[in-house]
Amino acid sequence: MPGITPSQTVGPFFHVALPAYAGPELVAPDVPGAVRIEGVLRDGAGEPVPDGMVEVWQAHPSGRYDHPEDPRTDLPLTPGFTGFGRCGTDAQGRFAFVTLKPGCVPGPGGSMQAPHIEVAVFGRGLLKQLFTRLYFPDEAKANAADPVLALVPAEQRHTLVAAAGEGVLRFDITLQGPDQTAFFDV
Repeated sequence: MPGITPSQTVGPFFHVALPAYAGPELVAPDVPGAVRIEGVLRDGAGEPVPDGMVEVWQAHPSGRYDHPEDPRTDLPLTPGFTGFGRCGTDAQGRFAFVTLKPGCVPGPGGSMQAPHIEVAVFGRGLLKQLFTRLYFPDEAKANAADPVLALVPAEQRHTLVAAAGEGVLRFDITLQGPDQTAFFDV
């Protein structure tokens, strides 16, 4: 019987490939407007996931994505900022990013979406990544009008809004159970 190939297994192997990709500092911590986001990835029992990976993708502070499908050249891109990063979790399931707060982006039907960061979660036992979003706690009015956040049941919306701390935003992710983070079927 032949051995199991990597395509037939699910982690923990993220630490092997992680160094070859974008890291957790989308900008240097001393860049004006830099925001630090910290969190813990937990499983359904509340235990940390030490071998996961969290990936983020976001718009620039102007509200424009650094992507060919966003043709709005009237909105500036921040030099050296791609809006993409990855962070493997440590032994305590912790991850952290340093980034810039994104601007509002167009949404369905011509509406505007609140500033948010797209988040993908990879981990053992997951055959496909999970998708969620991080919204900002200082954007209550924009969050209340966000058409995507409105799709999430009211009792779960708080799982998508980071908590403000002293010089840091806290965004924990729980994969399942009573405190499960809201995930999107994309």
